[in-house]
Amino acid sequence: MNPRLNTLHAYPFEKLRALLGDSQSSLSPIPLSIGEPRHPAPQFVADTLAGELAKLSNYPTTKGIAELRQSIADWATRRFALAALDPDSQVLPVNGTREALFAFAQAVVSPADNALVCSPNPFYQIYEGAALLAGAQPHFLPCTADNGFIPDYDAVPAEIWQRCQLLYLCSPGNPSGAVTDIATLQKLIRLADQYDFVLASDECYSELYFDEQAPPAGLLQACADMGRNDYQRCVVFHSLSKRSNLPGLRSGFVAGDADILADFLLYRTYHGCAMPVQHQLASAAAWGDEQHVKDNRDRYREKFARVLAELDGCLDVSQPEASFYLWAKTPIADTDFAQQLFAQQHVTVLPGSYLSREVDGSNPGSGYVRMALVAELDNCVEAAARIRRFVESL
Repeated sequence: MNPRLNTLHAYPFEKLRALLGDSQSSLSPIPLSIGEPRHPAPQFVADTLAGELAKLSNYPTTKGIAELRQSIADWATRRFALAALDPDSQVLPVNGTREALFAFAQAVVSPADNALVCSPNPFYQIYEGAALLAGAQPHFLPCTADNGFIPDYDAVPAEIWQRCQLLYLCSPGNPSGAVTDIATLQKLIRLADQYDFVLASDECYSELYFDEQAPPAGLLQACADMGRNDYQRCVVFHSLSKRSNLPGLRSGFVAGDADILADFLLYRTYHGCAMPVQHQLASAAAWGDEQHVKDNRDRYREKFARVLAELDGCLDVSQPEASFYLWAKTPIADTDFAQQLFAQQHVTVLPGSYLSREVDGSNPGSGYVRMALVAELDNCVEAAARIRRFVESL
């Protein structure tokens, strides 16, 4: 067996199951732990998928059909005010961002004892597993309240940047919802130029924001503002799972530096991960429509307003800049909070320490829990009421 498999940590939800164990309750369970959207999938996407089932008889190509790549390029150009995005060389459909974020490191990292893959901490655990199995070591950049839950890139030593081959970004952030601004993104682009590493920006929450006049910036947008329409060293990852409530479609895209994508396409051709044609056609329809996305944001706005009103004065928590998570500070240890809340109120939340690693004696996720407001409104409000009762009982 590949010995690198032994370096992988247990996935957060495995640890959560072990923590919670079996609990009998007269209350119905309300899971706020997994970021699985529960809003209805757009009917027009389902209709497109059903209407194209004859395509089951066709092998899909790894590069994807031109119609999907064009729909993606048109969307990204509109959304991020790009001068251009070539659908033939700068866009690649993928089976969701999770698969692509992992595979990307396998294609771009050159294994070496001193190779580093940098990422925020807390982080999406795929980044760590991707680094380890690609033959690099993960290097974690703490995200705390003191730095607005965005890594302090100025504090990273030159020696780390010299060893860095790949930097994962996550904006809006998981779990905090913090958004990295254009100036910071451009600083990172200049650092990537200086030290010759690749920027991989996980932007799967980019369409879940609250101010319609101020959508989160993206890495390609930062490039375009610098006149870098080749997006050198920069690649972004987007998904329909959160934007369009389509987690089961397993559909997303990677876009950016054409040279990097050419090598990534070669890797993926051998990897065997082409998206089914009927899924591609349904995806093209989804990327071409914005009304259902705005309607989705409206649902989340109402949900956050109601839940935060219920939790006011109960927990140290506030509305994030974007995403569907609440990153709440806990009055007791985060694991104790999650365990006791489940036992008493049958509400499941994820301990923040399960989403991060201890570095230099400090775990930046400790003392927090992540709540995914993905269930329908009434369930989220009921969960908030139960959380209030639990906290008041402490």
